[in-house]
Amino acid sequence: MHQLRLFFVALQFFTRLPIPRWVGFDPAWLHHASRYFPLVGLVVAAIAAGVYAAAALVLPAPVAALLSTAAGIYATGAFHEDGFADMCDGFGGGMTRERVLEIMKDSRIGAYGAIGIICLLAVKCAALAMLPPATAVAALALAHPLSRLAATSLIWRMEYARAEGKAKPMAQEMSGAEFAIASATAALPAIALAVAGWLTWAAVAVSAAAALGAAVWLGRKCARRIGGYTGDCLGAVQQVAEALIYLCVLASLGRGAL
Repeated sequence: MHQLRLFFVALQFFTRLPIPRWVGFDPAWLHHASRYFPLVGLVVAAIAAGVYAAAALVLPAPVAALLSTAAGIYATGAFHEDGFADMCDGFGGGMTRERVLEIMKDSRIGAYGAIGIICLLAVKCAALAMLPPATAVAALALAHPLSRLAATSLIWRMEYARAEGKAKPMAQEMSGAEFAIASATAALPAIALAVAGWLTWAAVAVSAAAALGAAVWLGRKCARRIGGYTGDCLGAVQQVAEALIYLCVLASLGRGAL
């Protein structure tokens, strides 16, 4: 029952979805709810994939991809997209650690953030639109949990950069056992997709490597520029990893432009 409560706390924190009243709330639960961040991704994947599948029955693939992406954004309240845009603004416009953190805290979006999020959403929608419908649904089921595991790895291995912040309660403690739980909730859907033949093992493996690469690359940037990570950095890792996974699945089909 306690684990179920932790999952619902994570679901409430990372999405706009309602949770049962019996769950209650204890601030201490936030410190350990991040273990279910990838499982929250599976819920978001179910919403996005459901919208894609329903739309694809009567609409062209590009429209289904746009509606699916919009559904995912609505379910999360653009939580991760906002983080990605803030990180683009902060790292693009700030020269010192203090200035980077100041820009990232500003609710207004700048040129770096606007250009970055437009390009990112365009890549995601274009990649999904180019996939066969069944593969697109599988890619959504793979990308959302796996990209959130990539973001969770920063919580596990790095220090929080701010004295205070919205994500800090979920970022102060994460043991190896908790990260193992997060890894299992991301790995099981990926393995199931490969076993069922919805995706090839190569596509799953390359996607996992790409998600890890995004976490390592952006994690090092965060460590160098601000001495740790913030909630915006987690959102950026999730978004970049998600886009890379779609690209890896698309590339695995061998349908290059040339």
